Amino acid sequence: MRIETGLKLGFKDVMIRPKRSTLSSRSQVTLDRNFTFLHSKYKWNGVPIMAANMDTVGTFEMVKALAKHKIFTAIHKHYTIKEWNDFMNSVNSELTDYFAVSTGTGTPDSKKLATIMENHPEIKFICIDVANGYSEHFVNFVKQTRKKYPDKVIMAGNVVTGEMVEELLLAGADIIKVGIGPGSVCTTRVKTGVGYPQLSAIIECADAAHGLGGQIVSDGGCKIPGDIAKAFGGGADFVMLGGMLAGHTESGGKTIEINGGKYKQFYGMSSETAMNKHVGGVAEYRASEGKTVEIPYRGAVENTVQDFLGGLRSTCTYVGASKLKELTKRTTFIRVQEQHNEIFSK
Repeated sequence: MRIETGLKLGFKDVMIRPKRSTLSSRSQVTLDRNFTFLHSKYKWNGVPIMAANMDTVGTFEMVKALAKHKIFTAIHKHYTIKEWNDFMNSVNSELTDYFAVSTGTGTPDSKKLATIMENHPEIKFICIDVANGYSEHFVNFVKQTRKKYPDKVIMAGNVVTGEMVEELLLAGADIIKVGIGPGSVCTTRVKTGVGYPQLSAIIECADAAHGLGGQIVSDGGCKIPGDIAKAFGGGADFVMLGGMLAGHTESGGKTIEINGGKYKQFYGMSSETAMNKHVGGVAEYRASEGKTVEIPYRGAVENTVQDFLGGLRSTCTYVGASKLKELTKRTTFIRVQEQHNEIFSK
């Protein structure tokens, strides 16, 4: 047993200090980023925000809505082969820059991925997603996937420490998903005691990834638009959103009525709801590590997108960053005192 005593911070523990700026309008800020990925060498341009690969967020409908803004969607892994075929027949090739096929690491997952990629070789991105990216099995699966799909962009996770980021990049991943337990419907920290404050995880993992020429995506913990800015300020290349994109017309999840109001279900992919739906229940050797909530129906996702993109542009003007790429270089975080945290969170 050992104890690390260094300071570790989440989004609520800091604010961004303003700086002198020559920008006179939010319209002068460019949110597009250009990346050339480590192994695939694919060149990508877009707004580096991602919809999470949850079946209540990462839907085909979400792809079509977000791609208009050059925003990315990690499509959840529970669509059937037929549903994939129908979707791919309904979209043009330009859209393939803005979504990933998600997969687990089991044999059925691998076979399904192979079928989708064989049917649709124009797909460019693969997201290998597990709750715990620290297993040898996971690293080996990343290696096998890279060998099988040498020209595809591979995103893999989740992890929260620099050494594992390096291992997964060396195994063949281009982008590493960073985050264990910060999501609003994730209960991993409660059930297992395992986790890492998200901002510190971003800072440490980004440093490790950039040293090898890879990228990271901050996955989880963004509750408000300002959290997205803090994630980018901490060095994240991409930011993945779950709860902020749930509850919309384009989101998955059952629509229900409560006291005359319209709500949509949102749940973690390790929740009892998700496991009952997709794998026939919670296995006897494990516990649910997610919860189910009802979110007031929020209409089309378009308004939410405009809100958080506007907030991000505003952050850039406060610190004088004319491009999103410059934000981390111009970010100074201020630690927030405990009593201020309580006020800020209300």
